Amino acid sequence: MGEDIVNPAKSRAKGRRPPIDDRRREIARMAAELFDSAGYPRTTMEDIAQAVGVGKSSLYHYFSSKDEILFWIHEEFIDHLIERHEKRLSAQLTPSVLLLEVMADILELMETHRGHVRVFFEHHRELPKERKETIRVKRSHYEAMVEDIFVDGIASGEFRDTDPKLVSLAMFGMCNWAYQWYRPQGSLRTRDIAYSFWSYLVHGVASGATEIRLSTDDLN
Repeated sequence: MGEDIVNPAKSRAKGRRPPIDDRRREIARMAAELFDSAGYPRTTMEDIAQAVGVGKSSLYHYFSSKDEILFWIHEEFIDHLIERHEKRLSAQLTPSVLLLEVMADILELMETHRGHVRVFFEHHRELPKERKETIRVKRSHYEAMVEDIFVDGIASGEFRDTDPKLVSLAMFGMCNWAYQWYRPQGSLRTRDIAYSFWSYLVHGVASGATEIRLSTDDLN
C-alpha cells in the first residue's frame, strides 16, 4: 500500500500524481518505523529509500536530509495533538472530559503512530538547533494548554486545589512513557488505558473506606 503512494512510476501509470505532502507523510511514517526498530543514528537515507521503494535520488526530491525527516515527524506528532485539542475546546466540554480526551490522544498514538512516538520522546536532541527550537515552542504551547485544563477545573471546583503545573507533569508522566511497555497485541486497548489512567489521576486509588493520612515522617 505504501509503495503505491510514494512510487512515482506507479502513480504515472495510473494517470495521477498524489499530492507531495501525502508522499512526504508516507515517507516519514516508514522512516519513523525504521527509527523505532533500528534506531535513528543507524538508519540511513538509503535504508529509508529501500523501505519506501524509491531510488535514493528520488527520496531527496521529498526530503533534503535525514534531519528534515526527523523534524517532519516531530512536527506532525505535536501538530496532531494541538489540532485535536483546539477543535475540542469549542465544544464546551468539562475539564474532566477534556483531560480524558487529552490522555486518550497521547495513548492512541501508540497504535496509529508507533514510530512517531518513540522518535518524539527519544530523539529530540538530534534535531538541528533552529528546528529544535520550533518544536520546543510547540511543545510548550501544548503543555500550557493541558495545564489550563487543571487551572479551569480548579477554578470551577471540579478539581481540588492543587499545583496545575505539577499535576499536568504527573499526567504526562503517566501517558508519555506507556509506549515502553504497551503492546498492540495485548488485552488492553489504548482507550482502556486512558480511562484507567484518568481514573487513577482524578479519583486516586484509595478505596474511600479508610482515611489515609501521611506525615512528613512517612515520606522520609
